[in-house]
Amino acid sequence: MDLLLTTERLILRDFIKSDWKAVLAYQQDPLYLRYNEWTSRTADEVRQFVQMFLDQQKQAPRIKFQFAVTLKPTGQLIGNCGVRRDSPEALEGDIGYELDPRFWGKGYATEAARAVLRFGFTQLNLHRVTAWCIAENVGSARVLEKIGMLQEGRLREHQYFKGRWWDTLLYAILYDEWRA
Repeated sequence: MDLLLTTERLILRDFIKSDWKAVLAYQQDPLYLRYNEWTSRTADEVRQFVQMFLDQQKQAPRIKFQFAVTLKPTGQLIGNCGVRRDSPEALEGDIGYELDPRFWGKGYATEAARAVLRFGFTQLNLHRVTAWCIAENVGSARVLEKIGMLQEGRLREHQYFKGRWWDTLLYAILYDEWRA
């Protein structure tokens, strides 16, 4: 069963094999790579990245939902956004997203994350949804705050990549807070 989430400007859909080309195009962008452990991305790496999402779609029962984020009018893939849980019984999940830097600052990440949060609470019956981001990635933190998530903590020097330590921010929202 193919899943579709729609918003005012976006369609979030299951990945298809050919999506790797669009993903490669934005994952090679230095702005995208800035807060990521990767310093570059190859076609093979991105094919494997997309294949991971294709494999998750075949899980029964499915516990990981990473959607291709596409523009409603054109179908252009501009990123991905998803919710994952550890088991079919899990009442907690986590969300994550990434967007082509050419589409930053236009509200698309917030729109996609809001749709995925709704999916997590209404379709997966989650009680709690968490997320994290690199502390210096102010745009990502702002998205999490706009969708109602509260910062629960800061892990100092939690991630090491690109020759330095990075702090991460932890966020969460409970079903009752989301519903309100």
